[in-house]
Amino acid sequence: MRGIPSLITDIRKKVFTEVARMAYETDGYEKAEDLPYIIVPGDSPLHRESIFLERAIAKERVRLAMGLSIRPVETRTLMTEGMDNAAIAEQYYEPPLINIIPYACHVCPTRQYRVTQFCQNCLAASCQQVCPKEAISFVNGKSQIDPDKCIKCGKCAKACPYNAIIYMERPCVAACGVDAIGWDSQGRAVIDQDKCVACGQCLVSCPFGAIVDKGQIFQVIRSITQGDKVVAIVAPAFIGQFGKHSTPEKFTTAMKMLGFDRVVEVAVGADMCTIEEAKDFLEKVPAEQDFMATSCCPAWHAMVEKLFPEQLDRKSVV
Repeated sequence: MRGIPSLITDIRKKVFTEVARMAYETDGYEKAEDLPYIIVPGDSPLHRESIFLERAIAKERVRLAMGLSIRPVETRTLMTEGMDNAAIAEQYYEPPLINIIPYACHVCPTRQYRVTQFCQNCLAASCQQVCPKEAISFVNGKSQIDPDKCIKCGKCAKACPYNAIIYMERPCVAACGVDAIGWDSQGRAVIDQDKCVACGQCLVSCPFGAIVDKGQIFQVIRSITQGDKVVAIVAPAFIGQFGKHSTPEKFTTAMKMLGFDRVVEVAVGADMCTIEEAKDFLEKVPAEQDFMATSCCPAWHAMVEKLFPEQLDRKSVV
C-alpha cells in the first residue's frame, strides 16, 4: 500500500489540516476537543465498527500531530492532557517518534501458514506428504494445518498445485528491518523502542493506519504567528509532490503566504556536508581507520547507534 492514496492518507491530511488551522486561528488549543468531530463528522462510522472508536483514534492522532504521547487506555485522562506545555513554539515533541495506537491495531495474524478456500482436496495430498512434522490433516474435505506442530518451513505452500496455502505476516512486522515489532498479551502490535530506528517503514505499511508518527506542525505555526523568522528547509522531492503544474516559484510563493520567511532546498546543506566529509575522509582513511560511513538519514544514524555501536567511531563527525 506504500504510495497508494487511501482513506488513511486522507485522514492524515485532514488531521494536519485541522491542527494547522487551529494553530493559525487561535492563540492556544481551545478548539482541540472539537477536532475529532470535524475529522470524523456525522453519526455513522466510515471504516470502523463504531463512530466512537473512530473519534477516539482521531483524538490520539491530533495529540500525536502536536508532538504529544498517546494516553494510556486503562486510566481516565483528558484529550488535552499536556497540551499547555505543547502549545508553545519552543516545545520539542515527546519521544518516541513512531507510535502505535493500541485500539486502532487490527491484531493481524502473524507468521503462520493458512489453508484458504481454494483447497481442492486433491488426491495427491502433496501438502501433507511433504510436511516434516505431520502438521497437516484433512477435515471435511479440506487441508488443515495444526499451528502447534507447524514449524513454518513453507514446504506445504510450495507443494500445493493450487497455491491454496498462504503465508500470513503482519505488514508492519514484514516491513521492519530491525525486528523491533512484537505484540502484547492481546495480540496488538507493540514497538521495542530500544531497537526501533524510526525509519517509518511500519507506518507506511500498516493498512489500518494504527502506526503514527509525531509531528510539530502546531509548534512551527505558533512560531510563525508569534513573529519568529522561520525558514522552510525542503527536500528536492518537493518538486514532484504537487502535480505537473507546480513550479519552484509557485511553491516558494505558497510557503511565504503561509508565513515562512524563506525557503531553502536542503540539498544545499547536503552539498556543504559532502565537501566537509570528503576532507574528514581524506584525513582519517586509511591513516586512522579502515573505512568511514556517513548518511544524512536519521534512521541510519539510529541504526548504527543501537545495532552497531562498535562502529560508531567510524562514522563521519560532520
